[in-house]
Amino acid sequence: MTACIPVAFTVVLIPSSSNPSLPRRRRFAGNVTAAMSQTKDASFGVKVVEGNGGLPKVCLSTAYGSEAEIYLFGACLTSLKLENGKDLLFIRPDAVFNGKKPISGGIPHCFPQFGPGPMQQHGFARNMEWSLKDSQNNEGEPVVTLELKDDPYTRSMWDFSFQALYKVTLHSESFSTALSITNTDKKPFSFTTALHTYFSASISGVTVKGLKGCKTLNKDPDPANPIEGKEERDVVTFPGFVDCIYLGAPNELQLENGLGDTLTIRNTNWPDAVLWNPHTQMESCCRDFVCVENAQIGRVQLKPDQAWVAEQNISFT
Repeated sequence: MTACIPVAFTVVLIPSSSNPSLPRRRRFAGNVTAAMSQTKDASFGVKVVEGNGGLPKVCLSTAYGSEAEIYLFGACLTSLKLENGKDLLFIRPDAVFNGKKPISGGIPHCFPQFGPGPMQQHGFARNMEWSLKDSQNNEGEPVVTLELKDDPYTRSMWDFSFQALYKVTLHSESFSTALSITNTDKKPFSFTTALHTYFSASISGVTVKGLKGCKTLNKDPDPANPIEGKEERDVVTFPGFVDCIYLGAPNELQLENGLGDTLTIRNTNWPDAVLWNPHTQMESCCRDFVCVENAQIGRVQLKPDQAWVAEQNISFT
């Protein structure tokens, strides 16, 4: 069993094509609190390696064969594989890994702003280096916690002091996340947020159940002027362009991805949901993914020292 990663060290990045006797070291923003040796090869647990574009990537693996990958840039979870090797997440073909542009696909963060607004689209959290604050291996199930704090870049758009913690746990047939936002400032602030999850799919066979009765803000045909309505369908399908917010969504949805997998998406304190497929706006890949997102569309108000926490669990059969 892999031991917990000790804190307060420089991370060792492991290039996939490098000589094992010549480790490459890099200190990156946030003083990543991890240290790993190339000579330590565990069958499961947590490893930090060099990913696409030289960006540091955290690899999780269980004793049961499931695997996940999280880039510290954007705290973006880019891969979630079952025991059979099938990846449940989707990375768009136009995704870049240059540490400048957000990674397109997987599970990017939207914070402190969901969608368009006074700052950049979906806020800044998906466009920043997070740090690896903690890592554990609990009886074959790896757990990591990533951290983001304010700096001059964030304050140029949103002048508040904050701490964001993102805890990810990989199980044999599910994974869970917990996002915590704490106001470390001396004045109150507010924010909106979401987990912009891209699931691998065959869009013609995709269905989402559990949203009947929800108030909707439908961005079809005009994303700038959503139409208010109510979801009357037991089963939502994706015959064309879909961009719809569901307010007051239930704490459990069921997704059939059209590839033979059933995913149950459970949450605590994510009050809303978003469904999105761009259809002809992305003809190169729109048939291969669907976004089913946990969201907080209404503004969260936090006083100094207050925290907001939302959790999700995605299980697959």
